Amino acid sequence: MKMKSGLSAAATLLLLLTWHAVPVPAQRPAMKMRVVQTNSAGDNVHVIDVATNKVVGVIDDIEVPHGAAIAPDGSRIYITNESLSTVDVADPRTFKVIKRVKLSGHPNNLSVTPDGRKVYAGIAQPPGAVDVIDTTSLTNIKSVPVQGAVHNVYVTPDGKFAVSGSVASSIISVIDTKTDTVAWTLKETSGIRPMIFTTNPDGSTKQILVQLSNYHGIAVVDFATHQEATRFTLPDIPGRDRETDGIQGAPAHGLAITNDGKTLWAVSKFYDYVAAYSLPDFKFIKTVDVGLHPEWLTIPPGSNNLYVGVAGKNATVAVDTKEMRVVATIPVGQVPKRNASGMLQSQ
Repeated sequence: MKMKSGLSAAATLLLLLTWHAVPVPAQRPAMKMRVVQTNSAGDNVHVIDVATNKVVGVIDDIEVPHGAAIAPDGSRIYITNESLSTVDVADPRTFKVIKRVKLSGHPNNLSVTPDGRKVYAGIAQPPGAVDVIDTTSLTNIKSVPVQGAVHNVYVTPDGKFAVSGSVASSIISVIDTKTDTVAWTLKETSGIRPMIFTTNPDGSTKQILVQLSNYHGIAVVDFATHQEATRFTLPDIPGRDRETDGIQGAPAHGLAITNDGKTLWAVSKFYDYVAAYSLPDFKFIKTVDVGLHPEWLTIPPGSNNLYVGVAGKNATVAVDTKEMRVVATIPVGQVPKRNASGMLQSQ
């Protein structure tokens, strides 16, 4: 570097030091859309690339994984570990468990807030609770008592509530995420299985769509009135016997809504299909066969594909929601059930 004449030695040295100290902007990590598929009868979790429908990584050493959630910034994968009663935190770049957060009891499913600050984990043993994990410190900061052992817990799209459901007590508990206290409850006619939300134009929660034990259909709960508004059954298939073995009291188990908010998809374990309904009127559109014992659904942001954990095939099945047909069958681990999708940091 050529210096102007007339500068003192000290000034020249200061200029050189300043020039060399200019910081280099940090590179943002590469992000890829992924599906995280847990394997309920195994000790691992498979990570699927949405672009290729291929497995790109396996997270090992999680005995009996249940639920999965992805941090909004893509930096972590959260998985409930049934064998250790922990939430296991995995690095999506190395596919290694980096932390295990001890829970107050045996867990089932979990959910993360839209701002990424908290994870809510359902405790699936009496008397029932939802544990709250601070994701900055990765510590269990509170256990919120609820009525009945919790199967699933979901954070509403606006992040204001965490909604848990108990199979044993048939009670939905709605937790205020500001205070981490129960805001209201609703007792349903049978055990609470998967749930999903519709929203109002301002982003607030409009309805909770609920699948129930021993009911081949969906109950619609009005979020404002805290009451069930209606319910409807999934279609029977003429000439086909109902599959009853292995349904564990959950003939309908799995819900997803397309990214445009216009179509609801629901699982039938009786008939091994996923069914499409228009929103907001819940008009039946079509069924798509996916294989023995479908269990859970996820639709990645920006994707037209629906990913189904099909327990009886040891596979995740991709369904094109526009063409309404199976487009890929992806081998994974033993008895895949719960899954999640989102952008993850990649190598």
